[in-house]
Amino acid sequence: MKLKNYAVGQWVEGEGEGKPLYNAINGKLIAYASSSGLDFGEMMKYGRETGGPELRKMTFHERGRILKALALHLYGMKDKYYPFSYQSGATKADSWIDIEGGIGNLFANASLRKKFPNETYYVDGESIDLSRGGNFMGHHIMVPKEGVAIHINAFNFPIWGMLEKVAVNLLAGVPSIVKPATLTSYLTEAIFLDIIKSGILPEGSMQLICGSARGILDHVESQDVVTFTGSASTGQMLKST
Repeated sequence: MKLKNYAVGQWVEGEGEGKPLYNAINGKLIAYASSSGLDFGEMMKYGRETGGPELRKMTFHERGRILKALALHLYGMKDKYYPFSYQSGATKADSWIDIEGGIGNLFANASLRKKFPNETYYVDGESIDLSRGGNFMGHHIMVPKEGVAIHINAFNFPIWGMLEKVAVNLLAGVPSIVKPATLTSYLTEAIFLDIIKSGILPEGSMQLICGSARGILDHVESQDVVTFTGSASTGQMLKST
């Protein structure tokens, strides 16, 4: 079995054999993961030109409601993810934090919509007088970035690590490319399949790379965002690749 990446609206197997992934309990082979052959530049372009405009058309309230709908959908399927999690060596308590805690992040961020207006933008602070007579004024407004959020996640929480990050960028109206740690990416792929199959999110909102993402940062532009789980040394390593 080879894990699939979700790129430019399609499920794609990477070229070659890929990296073998093993069951942490019994050492049996689970799957292979490869991203060889993926065009990271096209993935970034697809997120910016397809996912971004669709999300930016929605208000904060609309984006919050799709987060809630997605959370309810995944919560109803949560039991199916536990067997995948156990293969990573996780205990039931570990798995609960990852799976149900991850889905809980969607619920929590969905509720934050109530703190924002039912608009596509957010007015920051009061108006500012720009002239003595008060006939020229300005307002700061917050609007979504017109780029893509790249999330580079750790191996220990393959669901929670993804959902806590994408909940934020989706509420903000920004599409994402998710790069889970390859070691446990089979669990991320399992829930990602259900996210895409649900049809709840606009096309282009999320993409997935199960194998190596080396080189993707070469395509980052000023409107893009990069997040990662790790220390300052992890950040320096990513910056140098």
